[in-house]
Amino acid sequence: MPVGGAEMLLVSLMRGLDPNRVRPEIVCLKEAGPLGDEIAKEYPLHANLVGGKYDVMVVARLARLFRERHIDAVVTVGAGDKMFWGRLAAKLAGVRVIASALHSTGWPDGVGRLNRLLTPITDAFIGVADSHGEFLKTFEGFPSHKVNVIRNGVDCDRFHPVAEARSQVRQELGLASTDSLIGIVAALRPEKNHSMLVAAMDRLRDKYPNLHALIIGEGPERGTIEALRAELGLNDRIHLLGNRSDTPRLLSACDIFTLCSLNEASPVSILEALACQTPVVATDVGSIGETVIDGQTGRLVPSQDVDAFAGAIADLLADPQLRRAMGERGRQLVMDTGSLTSMVNGYDQLIHRIHAVKQKRSPISMRQISLPLSS
Repeated sequence: MPVGGAEMLLVSLMRGLDPNRVRPEIVCLKEAGPLGDEIAKEYPLHANLVGGKYDVMVVARLARLFRERHIDAVVTVGAGDKMFWGRLAAKLAGVRVIASALHSTGWPDGVGRLNRLLTPITDAFIGVADSHGEFLKTFEGFPSHKVNVIRNGVDCDRFHPVAEARSQVRQELGLASTDSLIGIVAALRPEKNHSMLVAAMDRLRDKYPNLHALIIGEGPERGTIEALRAELGLNDRIHLLGNRSDTPRLLSACDIFTLCSLNEASPVSILEALACQTPVVATDVGSIGETVIDGQTGRLVPSQDVDAFAGAIADLLADPQLRRAMGERGRQLVMDTGSLTSMVNGYDQLIHRIHAVKQKRSPISMRQISLPLSS
């Protein structure tokens, strides 16, 4: 469990579930990772269950674990090995509810042929937006009756505008109060395409000499981003802050939030930014268009179109009143359609509904769910 959008969403889900109805446990096929180590202080966590890509004995280990822990429902999070081994082991262990939650529409989270083979033993596939649910039916080929949409949600009490953040964050970074800030919150992985933001900053440097960018997150692409930043002479303009616990404050300090991913479903970081009333400029991939409504809550640009990306940022920088209106509409949209409460209720109801059907609708009180992950 690295610090990433899907992983943070999982933590929010677990904390939101009613402990009198659901007792969450986490399974990491590999190491727990930094977020896993932290969340293990609150919930049972099981890690290091797989020895390698072709370690088929992981099925036996997982099945034994599910039986010993009396697991009633298994929800795999993401595609790949965790989706395959988690569901197969759950079936062998006699787990009643088997579901898969997916958070992207392509590499590195493509479902793949082997995972499709386990469709018959899977009770539910969970998409995170309406268009993502359609993608799971039409592209991945999952049966319509098994596809459920539970929108990603954020805590709007935690993510809200912070009036003093603008001056505080600029002061901490040694910037002038009049400097403009754009930001991105995303794990530093190839599919997040941070180089597009760096390239856009290069195009904007002359017109906006006081523009700075915050890159919040950590991951394997840090070296690549740092090298490109140095090559373009932007070391003093692009600030890599790593993982941060004060994301709401940083988002509130930004004039514009950006996301330049190559593929997504419904990114949590966009919901968080909008909840802080920060307008968004993002690539038009996956289901982003359901929250970044072009001209209303932000601007959408074609994937990998650096010129359009830089142009949209410039347009918003030039119009503070438009930014303010977009931010206000964005927060209202998140409060109406992307709250943490609605997401938690969606998972709770889905798990209990399937379990009740398999129990011939007999009442249940307290259940456990296990969420297999790999780092």
